[in-house]
Amino acid sequence: MAGHEFPEPADRKRVADQAAPEAAEETRHSCDPAFRHGVVVGFDGSMSSERALAYAIGMAVRSGSGLIIVHVANRLPTTVWAGCEPPVFVDVPDHRTEVLGLELACADYLSEVPWILVERGGDICHELEEVGREYSADAIVVGSTHGLVGRIFGSVAGRLARRAQRPVVVIP
Repeated sequence: MAGHEFPEPADRKRVADQAAPEAAEETRHSCDPAFRHGVVVGFDGSMSSERALAYAIGMAVRSGSGLIIVHVANRLPTTVWAGCEPPVFVDVPDHRTEVLGLELACADYLSEVPWILVERGGDICHELEEVGREYSADAIVVGSTHGLVGRIFGSVAGRLARRAQRPVVVIP
């Protein structure tokens, strides 16, 4: 055919090898391109996450970007129930994300910015950073942790600020 060449069988392997990393890169970054370089915010419905969401909305509006709201579902050790020695983690069904999604969909304050809700399971810090990486986020916004749990285990905001590869904004 004029203007188009079919590669020989020896060349096909080389062409396929060159295309494979791009295909793997595409599947790894399967996020909505409209939200690339947006603002990631951790949200669980608490007062501190509500304040973080309000700040993140302002950031997204000022920068003209989208808002990626992340809810990390609970993963609790089985030692909580069984009293066994090894800390084995199990996924607990978390219907809270559906409830949060419905509440957010009805919220008037989100009407001025495009947003999506992403559910993840696992360690909160890791998942927020992972979502930030996937969307090439400009910043991650989280609320501060109050209470005994945060003092004993370290706050999510503190751990995230130490390990994140992008700016972290902690809202008191």
